[in-house]
Amino acid sequence: MPLMGIRDRCIRATLLALLGVVAAAAAGAQMPAAADAGVAPFSAHYQADWKSISVGTSDLELENDSQPGHYVYTWTITARGIFRMVYHDDLIQKSWFSIDAGHAHPSRYRAEDGPSSVDLDFDWAGGHVRGTSEKKPVDLELKEGTQDVMSIQVEVMLDLQKGNLPKTFQIIDKDELKEFAYAQEGTARIRTDLGQFDTIIVSSRRAGNDRILRMWFAPSLGFIPVQAQRTRGGKLEFAMRIKTLKR
Repeated sequence: MPLMGIRDRCIRATLLALLGVVAAAAAGAQMPAAADAGVAPFSAHYQADWKSISVGTSDLELENDSQPGHYVYTWTITARGIFRMVYHDDLIQKSWFSIDAGHAHPSRYRAEDGPSSVDLDFDWAGGHVRGTSEKKPVDLELKEGTQDVMSIQVEVMLDLQKGNLPKTFQIIDKDELKEFAYAQEGTARIRTDLGQFDTIIVSSRRAGNDRILRMWFAPSLGFIPVQAQRTRGGKLEFAMRIKTLKR
């Protein structure tokens, strides 16, 4: 395979693997008193490393939507250095959701990755999610509690706030409904550019897959993740660390 093809595969796989990692920063660090308002507007900036090489940055912005209790947040992943030469289009995702009875409830999801795109609408009354994924039609049955790849992280943070993290989640990823297992693996004190934080470690994986994603959530920051790592076969593939946070 030509070198350019190898580099393109590496950066594409690395950046797309970040789906469901930094998106976990969705519940801004300020915790309102109301149980159904466990998120607040914020913006966060992360650095991504692949095998100890800095490959890009990730920026998240959570905003209030037009109706009370409704939110939209934008996630932008940008390649850097030599990777920018072969992967010059930013990966941009948007998720629209509401917080109902303390749970995330997605209504729309959009993703743009150069020429590729995903466009999904959640019809909860009709029990289906419909749209397109890379120009292919999508029509999947909605199960109770189904999330998209970004709203799932909001849901995890809300569950951690309540001390009640389910063992499995149904997540729509492009044109598939996938089941992921989640588990709390203890606590750790993490040093970051923002300071040191006591964190809760949460892992997620699909059945039969040796890839494990671990996230370090900081309760003092409203359960924003300050670090994330993915391993495969016990070996570290990539890591992300928070750099800045604004509210």
